[in-house]
Amino acid sequence: MSTVSVRIDESLISAARTAAKAEFRTVQGQVEFWAKVGRAALDNPDLPASFIAESLMSMAEPREDSTAFVRRSSAKA
Repeated sequence: MSTVSVRIDESLISAARTAAKAEFRTVQGQVEFWAKVGRAALDNPDLPASFIAESLMSMAEPREDSTAFVRRSSAKA
């Protein structure tokens, strides 16, 4: 993966540093995550940003850590 240097306001980097620590990401990873959430939010204005963020996080989880969907048995009348 190639990288590019960009100038970002120090206050945004400071916020990313704080969020990255809480989310166990690098500062670069946090800024990339925010960019992905923002891009997806612009592409899907009908979806809440929190739903987009949670969806992106779940897609990044290792498959072996996932829980298989188990259908509930039908309620008996």
